[in-house]
Amino acid sequence: MSSSLRFDRGHTDDLMAFLMASPSPYHAVATAAERLEKAGFRQVEETAAWDGTSGGKYVLRGGAIVAWYVPEGAAAHTPYRIVGAHTDSPNLRVKPLPDTGAYGWRQIAVEIYGGTLLNTWLDRDLGLAGRISLRDGTQRLVNIDRPLLRVPQLAVHLDRSANPDGLKLDRQKHMQPIWGLGDVEEGDLIRFVAEESGVDAEDVTGWDLMPHPVEPPAYLGRDRELLAGPRMDNLLSVHSATAALAAVAGQPDAELPYIPVMAAFDHEENGSQSDTGADGPLLGTVLERSVFARGGTYEDRARAFAGTVCLSSDTGHAVHPNYAERHDPTHHPVVNGGPILKVNVNMRYATDGSGRAVFAAACQKADVPWQTFVSNNSMPCGTTIGPITAARHGIQTVDIGVAILSMHSARELCGADDPYLLANAMTAFLAG
Repeated sequence: MSSSLRFDRGHTDDLMAFLMASPSPYHAVATAAERLEKAGFRQVEETAAWDGTSGGKYVLRGGAIVAWYVPEGAAAHTPYRIVGAHTDSPNLRVKPLPDTGAYGWRQIAVEIYGGTLLNTWLDRDLGLAGRISLRDGTQRLVNIDRPLLRVPQLAVHLDRSANPDGLKLDRQKHMQPIWGLGDVEEGDLIRFVAEESGVDAEDVTGWDLMPHPVEPPAYLGRDRELLAGPRMDNLLSVHSATAALAAVAGQPDAELPYIPVMAAFDHEENGSQSDTGADGPLLGTVLERSVFARGGTYEDRARAFAGTVCLSSDTGHAVHPNYAERHDPTHHPVVNGGPILKVNVNMRYATDGSGRAVFAAACQKADVPWQTFVSNNSMPCGTTIGPITAARHGIQTVDIGVAILSMHSARELCGADDPYLLANAMTAFLAG
């Protein structure tokens, strides 16, 4: 590997700031949009008519963002190069009637979102973030980023079997956070959130709120070669994709044979079936409207999609030193070994041989090392937005990512070099 691509502390420091600024999918897309604005992109409204001008543009919808850069003189049938990711992470979500409690404890009723490792949420200091919807139809971001909630674990004295037999958690009974003392009062949480947000509680008519760990990301290891933090599945990919798109948009237009795109969706952790998920029409609609805004026809749209390639970027599994038998015996991705190519012949990942070649070419161009991940045949294989994107839009898709440990934990672990290496590979791919 080129010495110029060794660990870039500035990039990983910036990832840590991105994670802290993005405690919910809604914050993640707002943070990405702010960075794209600084790179010259401008927001376009879905309800407005679009023009065919060149330059950087983006669409926001809930917890999803699609951004693209049209080079000067791009033909209507110009293919796209897409990096896809998702903004949501497994966590706890506040229920519609949130105020609960018992025995003098005031608690918050929560629902489990995605495949959360429940035990990792115990005994952590938690804040509260998300968005509130107001009576006038507007929405406002909420981020109470201080210790507010806690899911207390039962003392070992009251559960002697916890250590020898393993902790057993009931998703309904054992995961409700405490946030104070006293009698339960209906409407109390939303009144508190409204006050923190500077609005009247009577004006809050809806909410999408979620606890988040307030402990900041941190380097660890003898040589600070590791990074621990929340929501790296999959904000690590969102951050790298945002940086890569901004970098490509700064290159001369004449050097861009494709239209580079970044698409970050919500709800991947529960199947992607929503208006802001990868299984919805958002990406296809944006790409088609871009073709038509540049004077294209359906034939141009078909030609553009036929030449398009998408990198679906999501975190994957590094070999775990304590559970090596859970991994494929000949595929052992390691941290700081560069991005991984995900392969599954049953199409849980969308990668095939030709997609492998596209990814290998991008890594070679960027002088970035890369690895391959395959699941152990005896273990079920996860999936990503990759197969969904390929099937819904007829777009060649390649599944990649960064190898991590503790996936779906409240605090995950990756190599400190890998985010920078991923961003470099993405930049080379988007630039063609």
